[in-house]
Amino acid sequence: MESEHVKGGRRTRLGINPARLCAAFAVGLAMLLLFVNPSWAQTRQPVFPGGSFCDDVNSGLCTDLASGVNYEGQYSGHDEPAVVFYSDKPGSGNSSLYLIRIPKDAPVKPKQDGTGGTWNFQLHPAFWFSMAICDSQSDPNFTNVCNPDTDANIFDNPDPTAPDFIGKHPGVSLMEFQFYPPGWSNDCFATTWCSAMTIDSLSAKESTGQLNNNDCLSKVGEEYVNFAFLTFNGKTQAAADPLARALDPNQTAGIPDPAQVLQYNPGDVLLVFLHDTPDGFRVDVVDLTTGQRGSMTASIANGFAQINFDPSASVCSSNPYAFHPMYSTSSEHTRVVWAAHTLSIAFSDEIGHFEFCDAIAFEGGPCTLAGINDPGGLDRDDRFCFDNFGDPTLIPVTACLTTERDFDGVPYLANSWPGGTKDREADEDLRPQPVQFTSPLFVDKHGHLRNYKRVAFEADIPAITSNPPCSHRTGVGCTNPPPGAQFYPIYSTTEFFDGVCGWQLGGGNIKGTINNFGGTSTAEYGPLLFSPYINGTGSITLVENNRQILNHNPCKSGFGEDDDHEDD
Repeated sequence: MESEHVKGGRRTRLGINPARLCAAFAVGLAMLLLFVNPSWAQTRQPVFPGGSFCDDVNSGLCTDLASGVNYEGQYSGHDEPAVVFYSDKPGSGNSSLYLIRIPKDAPVKPKQDGTGGTWNFQLHPAFWFSMAICDSQSDPNFTNVCNPDTDANIFDNPDPTAPDFIGKHPGVSLMEFQFYPPGWSNDCFATTWCSAMTIDSLSAKESTGQLNNNDCLSKVGEEYVNFAFLTFNGKTQAAADPLARALDPNQTAGIPDPAQVLQYNPGDVLLVFLHDTPDGFRVDVVDLTTGQRGSMTASIANGFAQINFDPSASVCSSNPYAFHPMYSTSSEHTRVVWAAHTLSIAFSDEIGHFEFCDAIAFEGGPCTLAGINDPGGLDRDDRFCFDNFGDPTLIPVTACLTTERDFDGVPYLANSWPGGTKDREADEDLRPQPVQFTSPLFVDKHGHLRNYKRVAFEADIPAITSNPPCSHRTGVGCTNPPPGAQFYPIYSTTEFFDGVCGWQLGGGNIKGTINNFGGTSTAEYGPLLFSPYINGTGSITLVENNRQILNHNPCKSGFGEDDDHEDD
C-alpha cells in the first residue's frame, strides 16, 4: 500500500491517520448500531426518471432479468460482475456493514477521440450493495404474503411437487444501494458523488405467464423501481412510489437537491450500514472523512409503495408499503428468483454502458455518427445517447449508454481500468483509482458483529451474451470473457488501510494488490452455473452466470468475530 510518513504517525493515501480512522469507525459504528440495539450507545436528465424506465431505455440502473428481454421483447441485459458474501448465521441475510472508498478520477480529462484519461462515469453509471427484499405484489405472485427476515422464504427446488418448489416463492425484489459518479450527463452533481436506494420489482405471474394491466405496463413498465436519494434527514425529496414518479412532470424524486442529498468527495471513506427497522429497511451512511451522515428508510412515510398486481384492472394503482429484507441468512439459496443473478448480499458494478458517439439526433436519442469505439460504423447498441447538455461544468464528450451488445465500448478496454495493464504511469495519469471496499460484517442474534464465512465471484456474462451464440439451455457458445471484449474487470484484495483487508475492482495489476485470484476473468469468475428458474407451472434450468465459490473468506474485516465463532 502506498503511504507517506509524516510527523505524528503514519498516514494512509488519504492522509488519514489509521488510529484516527479506527476511532472514527468506532464512533460511526456506535451511532449506526443504535438503530439495531437501542441499548447500544436541473438542466440535466433525472438520475433515475419515472415511467417505464427499465423497459423503455434499457437502463443500466435496473436489475438484470433472467429472461434477458422485457415485455415488449426487447433485449434488457445489464453487465454486473459481483462479489457475493455467504453465511449460515441468522442476521447475515438482513444486515451488512461496509467501509467503502469513493474512487478518484484520472488527472487527465476524457477526450472525444479516446486519447484522454478515463473517468468513472465511463466505466460504470453506478455500483451498488445489494439485498433481497420482500414484496408481496412482485413476481412470482404465487401468494400475496411475504413474511420478512426468515429463511422460510427459501424456495429454490426445481421439482414442482416439492413443498419448496421455486414457483411457490413469495414475491421478491432486489434492493440496490447505488453510488453515482460525477462529471457527465448522467451524474448527480458536477464534481461530487451521491447515492440512492432502489428497490426493483417485477409485475409478473410466472405460473400463468400473466403481466400486469396495460395501464401499469405503459406507466411504470414490467420492472418497476422505488427510488430515493440518501438525504441528510432521512426524508425523501418526493415519494419513492414508482407510479407517483411516473405521474410527476417535474421528476422531483429523480433530480438531486444539493440542500437535501448527501454528497461524497472523491477519495472519501464511508461507513455504510444496511439493516432492517420496524419502519422498513434502512441504509445509514457516515462519511468518515467529512463527518457528514445521512440515511434512507423504505417506509410508508417516505412514500415507498407496491404496484398492485391486477392484470384485469383498467387503471394502474399502487399501495403504500414498508419494504423489509427477505431472508435471515445468505447463501446460494437466497435468491431473487426472477433475476439473472443468484445473489442477495453482494457488491456489484454496472459496466458496459459507455460507447463514444460523435453526433446524436437529440438528447437520449440515437447516434448519427459513429465514434472511436465503432470504426466499422453505427451498430445496434448506439442508442440512448447524450452529450454534456452544453454545461461547462461537465466533460464535453458525447456517448451512448445502451447496454453493450458487441462489448467494444470503454468498459471493455484494458487501458480504461486501473491495473488493466502493467503500465504504472498510465495508471497514475490516465485511469481512475479503483473503487475499494471491505467485506461486510453482519449483526448476529446477540448484537455482535461477525464476518461472512465464504465468498463467491459471480458475473452474469451468459445472461448478457446474445443468443445465439450463447445457448442459455446448454451453455454451448457461452464464453468468459464475453465475445468481443478485449478486457473484463476482476476483483482483487489489497490493504484498505493499515492492517485491514479490502476489495478493489479493475485489472490484475493494481498497485498494492495482494491476491488477484488468477488475474483474469476466466480464472476468477469460474465455470458456467446451471440454475433453476420458474417456467410456467414447472421449472427450467438456465445458464445465466459464471460463478466460483471459495470455501473461505480471504478478506475478513478485522472489526468482527469469525462466522464460525460459537454462539452463546
